[in-house]
Amino acid sequence: MAPTWIASQSPAQPPVDEAQRLALAYPALLVQADRIANTVAMGFHGRRRPGSGESFWQFQRYRAGEEAARIDWRKSARSDQLYVRQNEWEAANTVWLWASGAAGMDFQSKLATTSKRERALLILLTLSALMLSAGERVGILGSGRQPVATRNGLEKLAAIASGNEAGSSGLPEGSFAESGLPQVSLPRYSNVILISDFLVPLEKLRESISSIAARDVRGHIVQVFDPAEEHLPYTGRKEFEETGGGPLRFIIGRTESVRDSYRARIEAHRAGLKELARRLGWSFTLHHTDQPPQRAILPLYSRLSGNMLTGG
Repeated sequence: MAPTWIASQSPAQPPVDEAQRLALAYPALLVQADRIANTVAMGFHGRRRPGSGESFWQFQRYRAGEEAARIDWRKSARSDQLYVRQNEWEAANTVWLWASGAAGMDFQSKLATTSKRERALLILLTLSALMLSAGERVGILGSGRQPVATRNGLEKLAAIASGNEAGSSGLPEGSFAESGLPQVSLPRYSNVILISDFLVPLEKLRESISSIAARDVRGHIVQVFDPAEEHLPYTGRKEFEETGGGPLRFIIGRTESVRDSYRARIEAHRAGLKELARRLGWSFTLHHTDQPPQRAILPLYSRLSGNMLTGG
């Protein structure tokens, strides 16, 4: 089982307070995401194509042999031509993103300039900006909201993801399994990006991620870690407590004495997560919060661009 706590040299910020702070900060994150997206996007153009989706794309002149039921009579009445409605092929060009809202994501050590939660949201928003600019449709996984397809929809996505949407306090608790991941049924051939520290027992992750991938979904796992979680840099007598104000609290007399076993446990858990991604044909990206966000965004953007252009 993966550890669900991390060392803290000071009491963790209450998750409710952190969530409220993040909701207030999301406009600044939007600006930062937009700036990063503008530096990353270089010549990529998305494909929008007709298909059996639910969202209207465009009108096209009726051609002999097409089903009469597809004729839009209101549009046709204003012209000498018959027109049919074309919907987007939703399964092929929708990107669904999810960033964990678990209490452990609030952790930030002195080695990092941001919390895992804030970095995860920045990655989500930057990728959303890139995909929307490319003409793709983007949705927040588990939110129950329809994906958006216009560049000005980024603010709406930010409000949903940060819990700042009117009448919403974040994603609904009832839609999440024990792994923390939403249990949803996605259209075939969608792209899904899961961003979290994934410090959840592997058996729970296997169950949830495999369920998401069951309908030929192309997926990408992004594990966000604080450098202190990675290396356990503490020495001497330290008090450890569960992130988010949980009940676990204990003292280790010589922290450096457990560093090797701690690292082995983290690496074993990550190896299992990588193997799960490999078996499903998904990508895996490890990102540390003391690194520039571009290090996670660039490879993801490259993979997504390839998926959208090749359909594979």
